[in-house]
Amino acid sequence: MKTGKIIVKYRFPVLILTLLLMIPALLGMVNTRINYDMLNYLPEDMETVKGQNELLSNFGKGAFSMIILEDMAPEDVSRLKAEIEQVDHVDSVVWYDSFADMSVPMEMLPDRLYNAFNTDNSTMMAVFFDTSTSDDLTMDAIHEIRGICGKQCFVAGMSALVTDLKDLCEKEEPIYVGIAVALALAAMILLLDNWLIPLIFLASIGMMILLNLGSNYFFGEVSYITKALSAVLQLAVTMDYSVFLWHSYNEQLTLNQDHKAAMAQAINETLTSVLGSSVTTVAGFVALCFMTFTMGRDLGIVMAKGVILGVIGCVTVLPALILMLDKPLSKVSHRSLIPDTRKFAGHLIKVFPVFLIVFALLIPPAFYGYKKTENEVYYDMGECLPKDMEYVIANSKLRDEYDIASTHMILVDSSLDEGTKREMIREMEKVNGVKTILGFESLLGSDVPSDIIPDSLKSVLENDKWELFLINSEYKVAGDQVNNQIDNLNMILKHYDPTGMLIGEAPCMKDMIETTDKDFRVVNIISIVAIFIIIAFAEKSISLPMILISVIEFAIFINLGLPHYLGQSLPFIAPICISTIQLGATVDYAILMTTRYKNERIRGQDKKTAVHTALYTSIPSILVSGSGLFAATFGVAVYSEIDIISSMCMLMARGAVISVLAVILILPPLLYVFDRVICATTLGMNKKVKVKHQEAY
Repeated sequence: MKTGKIIVKYRFPVLILTLLLMIPALLGMVNTRINYDMLNYLPEDMETVKGQNELLSNFGKGAFSMIILEDMAPEDVSRLKAEIEQVDHVDSVVWYDSFADMSVPMEMLPDRLYNAFNTDNSTMMAVFFDTSTSDDLTMDAIHEIRGICGKQCFVAGMSALVTDLKDLCEKEEPIYVGIAVALALAAMILLLDNWLIPLIFLASIGMMILLNLGSNYFFGEVSYITKALSAVLQLAVTMDYSVFLWHSYNEQLTLNQDHKAAMAQAINETLTSVLGSSVTTVAGFVALCFMTFTMGRDLGIVMAKGVILGVIGCVTVLPALILMLDKPLSKVSHRSLIPDTRKFAGHLIKVFPVFLIVFALLIPPAFYGYKKTENEVYYDMGECLPKDMEYVIANSKLRDEYDIASTHMILVDSSLDEGTKREMIREMEKVNGVKTILGFESLLGSDVPSDIIPDSLKSVLENDKWELFLINSEYKVAGDQVNNQIDNLNMILKHYDPTGMLIGEAPCMKDMIETTDKDFRVVNIISIVAIFIIIAFAEKSISLPMILISVIEFAIFINLGLPHYLGQSLPFIAPICISTIQLGATVDYAILMTTRYKNERIRGQDKKTAVHTALYTSIPSILVSGSGLFAATFGVAVYSEIDIISSMCMLMARGAVISVLAVILILPPLLYVFDRVICATTLGMNKKVKVKHQEAY
């Protein structure tokens, strides 16, 4: 009782301190940098990452973009090129006038070279930046280039992608929070018994969300996915804790008319229950930290921190607000829409065999769909943007008009003799899907001596250590064709120059595919094992963790299996994160029901009565919790135009519904059927429970 008394006694200092902390939290949130480039989360020891760093540090080039200019005279293009070269952090621009005088008609170029840069109504130039792909300065430069060129300019490349992604996220993110709050508020108003308490919940949770987002400042930066989802997820996941405190407080008021004493007892009860519940949720998020693709660690740490702050807010800020507004709260009570579920639970018990049969029949197709969905994800982040975005339009033009779906870069030792380089290029040009290779040797041919090459062009493509080649590919990033092409190009490159490096979006994507494929298995195993151990200790049982995790994993199989049957392709990060988040966030529903069943059995109830009591007493809490998670995520899923955000929120919303149904319909029959096993493998139950060998349904 001591902890609760202390919090109640110092409730006003707690509120004042929390409000004061909102100021640095807000400043921290505003000043936390957001990373929009998924490739930044690849392990630093990968050759593609080392190559990107080498390109920037020893070549002075980071980001790279192709710009298509339509219906412009060559003279105008040349003037525009000169303007683009003056944009801050543009390192260099390569176009026709980089290696030939404008007095020489472009049509006199060899067909292969002319077609590489021109179509009937457009021309193309390559732009190098001296900053990295997702650097804020690069994105500012992309905006400025688009402003200079106007509607006739189409900028393709990863930097254009992250620029458009940033613009869209900044427009949508405030609306995400607004939608989540509005729908969560509506759900709580309908399902709780007071008109005012949902607003108090939101005020308390909102402060903890702001503290969580503000403390991200100490990480330096977080991913855009983390920023977009963390507030919504924290609201959805930690709402349960507030509901538990409120119910506990009302229950204590029936036993003790002293509101402060009732709240002190409610805090103690809530702290005990919520700590146990939150540990499984935190474990789910911590499991993401074991991904070698470090975006998982980014989301995992922020969300684990959010859950911990949610628990703290639930037993400090929320009690203070409730006591401060106690009189208004007592005047605005109403009946909850959730009816008495005793009869409903009784009807469910009568048809237990049906649910067990459904469970058994659904496992194979659910697991099959789940495994298929794993292999049907997409990695191309351009696919997560709306089709009318500037980047998507530019990439479509590049693919349709120039037959270029991706561009790789090769760094080759500049001391290699020209004959060796030309032989390497000739061999690479024979690789399937390679359209053109742009470099000194390929641009100028073997008959042109290198000493007549303009210094301005030479500095773009060569320095004392490296020579740079651009390989235009007909294959899209993140596909089997381009991945095979990269393997073949790498084999040729290493034959001629063992120190050479193949870099760019497609090679990085290939590394990301291989990395996240391993991550998916590792994270799943870690989250299941961690939550198994937590439940085993909490319930002092070996069998109960198996049953509980089986039920939630079944719900996960259905949730992640449905996209396969619906013909949907998910962003690669979704299955990894959702399987862990759904397990950690919704296994609490199963723990709640199982704990009540266990207590009833220990008190001497027969298994049928124990399951019935556990079912009808747990349904209201499970419905409120599941509705909160669904409400906070479904609206965002419907609204967002960024597919990676929309898909993850839809999976969370659907996962909440499926988990609620699985716990209500599948878990009770399993507890009933395996009652004897549970009693025999749960510490304390086998001594106190007399197992009846024959009980009717």
